[in-house]
Amino acid sequence: MKKVDMNTVDNEKTENVDVEVNDTNEVEASENQEPKDEQQQETAENAETAETEQQDPLEAAKAEIEELKKQALYKQAEFENFRKRTLKEKADLILAGGEKAITAILPVLDDFERALADKSDDANAIREGMELIFQKFQKTLESLGVKKIETEGADFNVDYHESVALVPGMGEDKKGKVIDCVQTGYTLNDKVIRFAKVAVGQ
Repeated sequence: MKKVDMNTVDNEKTENVDVEVNDTNEVEASENQEPKDEQQQETAENAETAETEQQDPLEAAKAEIEELKKQALYKQAEFENFRKRTLKEKADLILAGGEKAITAILPVLDDFERALADKSDDANAIREGMELIFQKFQKTLESLGVKKIETEGADFNVDYHESVALVPGMGEDKKGKVIDCVQTGYTLNDKVIRFAKVAVGQ
């Protein structure tokens, strides 16, 4: 009776051990299988990506061309806006410059109106008034950058003078020099806007 009981107990223990070993093996097998599944999935994704890249080079080129077209159109529109804006600013500057000049000259025009309204018969007073207006006008022009080209006793210079006559027999010291100024010349900010017309000694 005791022997039978012992065998039964031993068999039950052996079966329990076998079950535990089998469970452990199944867990280890499942753990070892999971990384393989992840590696296979990554490999498949990489293969799909590579296949897509290799499969559609034409589509990629078309997409790149479309993007370049959009950029070109954007740059063209931006340049056109810049050009229009620059032209407008240039026109505004010209108008503003003209406005500045006219505004500066208006006080001189007022002086002329007052001089014409004066009924004085005194010739000297009228002359003095005209000289004052002329001086004021000259100062106004100078404030705008306009300067008179000096010709008295100057050497003839093609950069500033235009010869309209040659005067012979003036002597060696007058040769090549300005003898008379027929029309005054002017510069605007050191740029000649009208040459002085002069007679030159020969």
